[in-house]
Amino acid sequence: MASVVKTKWIGDMKFDSLVTGHHLVIDADEGSGGHDAGPRPKALLLTALTGCAGMDIVSILKKMKVENYTFEMQAEGEPTTEHPVIFHTITVRFKFFGDNLPPDKILKAVNLSNEKYCGATAMLREAAKIIVKIYINDEEVAQ
Repeated sequence: MASVVKTKWIGDMKFDSLVTGHHLVIDADEGSGGHDAGPRPKALLLTALTGCAGMDIVSILKKMKVENYTFEMQAEGEPTTEHPVIFHTITVRFKFFGDNLPPDKILKAVNLSNEKYCGATAMLREAAKIIVKIYINDEEVAQ
């Protein structure tokens, strides 16, 4: 089934986007004619990437019986300097916190998402280099 998003201009640089029944306001900063009433479109690409990967990883770790952890992600897009300004490199940091977390299972879950399951990652990889970093309790795990 196709994904359909309906986006309506609501003034200045502000848009209301209807996404699977949910409204999302998109806006530019004041220097670009907006009022900073919502996120920028390219930042939402990073949100899509982390959301997609995160859902995969949580699902995979649940199947692996990994429990009692917290998890957060940070994605940073490095922009080009010429128009169209795109992200040439995206660094994604996957951060896990908890006691006795199994590094092998965490690595496997993150790698499965990034290499096989996450469609947002696969699409963005066509346009940008994606660097993955994995941390357990603030220590980077070698891949």
